[in-house]
Amino acid sequence: MSAHASHDIVGIVLAAGRGRRFGGDKLRRALPDGTPIGLASARALRAALPGRVLAVVRFGETNLRGEFEADGIECVECADADSGMGASLASGVRATDDAAGWLIALGDMPFVRTETVAAITAALAGGARIAAPVHAGRRGHPVGFSADLRDELLALGGDEGARSVVARHRRDLVPIHCDDAGVLADIDTPADLATALAMHGAG
Repeated sequence: MSAHASHDIVGIVLAAGRGRRFGGDKLRRALPDGTPIGLASARALRAALPGRVLAVVRFGETNLRGEFEADGIECVECADADSGMGASLASGVRATDDAAGWLIALGDMPFVRTETVAAITAALAGGARIAAPVHAGRRGHPVGFSADLRDELLALGGDEGARSVVARHRRDLVPIHCDDAGVLADIDTPADLATALAMHGAG
């Protein structure tokens, strides 16, 4: 794959889950500095991506959407978000299908460092098909995909996310080794949040 300008790479924040394991409204829960979890996750992308960043939200979700849009982050509604993360991811790619690539981030991962996002973006801009952060031997998020994987991303559904795409193209994955524990810190439950805050502070 040829190299691309980094401003043609789009950041997509998957923020359409219901947060049932958390007790609902997870992405609107404020971190100690007052920033909602979802917004903090999006800001980590925006701080490092010169191009477009958008959030995928549930159809009819006005409160979370309002928080994103008030911060200048555009939103796309996913009508079939309840079918799983794959549907949300596909809707975000569909809304930006002229991009040179995508950074797919999870809305419940607010502790990813800006420099980690920048390194993944640089790998994509330099020609990587897939780039992902690796911390302590484990692959984390966000994950970058080049435009030539568009059709595979658009075909996603269910709750698998892009794992199947990564598995098919494992040889093409460029690992971004980092000391950023935030790439593994997804917040599914209140206990996860307490653990992450103890490790990362106020973020």
